[in-house]
Amino acid sequence: MNKPWFVTRPTLIPGLLLEREKEPEPQAIHPIHQAMIASSSHIFWSPGYGMMLVVGFVVGGLLWIKRMNGRPELTVALAGGVVGLVVGAKLGYLFAEGPAIWNRGTFWQQLLVGKTVTGALLGGYAGVEIGKKIIGYHQPTGDTFALAVPAGLILGRIGCLMHGCCKGVACEPAWWASADATGSYYPAAITELLFNVIALTVSAIMVRKRLQPGQLFHLYLIAYGMFRFVHEFIRDTPTLIAGLTGYQLLAIAMIALGFIRYAQRAAAPTTPKTPPAA
Repeated sequence: MNKPWFVTRPTLIPGLLLEREKEPEPQAIHPIHQAMIASSSHIFWSPGYGMMLVVGFVVGGLLWIKRMNGRPELTVALAGGVVGLVVGAKLGYLFAEGPAIWNRGTFWQQLLVGKTVTGALLGGYAGVEIGKKIIGYHQPTGDTFALAVPAGLILGRIGCLMHGCCKGVACEPAWWASADATGSYYPAAITELLFNVIALTVSAIMVRKRLQPGQLFHLYLIAYGMFRFVHEFIRDTPTLIAGLTGYQLLAIAMIALGFIRYAQRAAAPTTPKTPPAA
């Protein structure tokens, strides 16, 4: 049975499978991974994935609360961000994966558990802005999210490693590759985890030094959007249009949002105040 056009895409990365539509075949596994697979089967299980997601939410929320500086009205903005995050994560997944899974028997199951960071960031941003409008709050709050978001995503990607999801495309066995019982693949989750470690470190330094006040989350949106657009070429995700995945289209929207809001903030008549460093 031929697969739809939107699930195929050639890859330009040497050593990776030539077509996304190829079914994964058992591969040899690099020796360094043999012991890891044998010893980790009792550790990398699904409940851990859910636990890390919850911990990620809690850590992000605590960072936000710590930097609210006695402004309880911002709870409305936080609530708006959480609602927007959840809705955006689900709608983003439906946009990116829906065309490829709609005719599967597991569609509703996948839709129930499926979510995406790209949609969550866009939805969360919109939710916070709506919440701030409701309470009439006009000061920037993004510097807080520039710390909370990467911290939460680091924990979320640890959950991905525990669950075995968000894989890269199949590749030849190598010391740097991830592996499971089906073979070796590009370490997509680890790569994104490292990106967010770097982003969190840079954001913390910029907050401490009062660099780019009020702009840090816009810079994060731009940086993560660019990273995710490139990263998608070596992730195992279906294409949607013109050889691009739905996640890449969401990444483009994220980059555009970051640049637009950065320019608007930079053109504002007054310099926004930065909350004191943590």
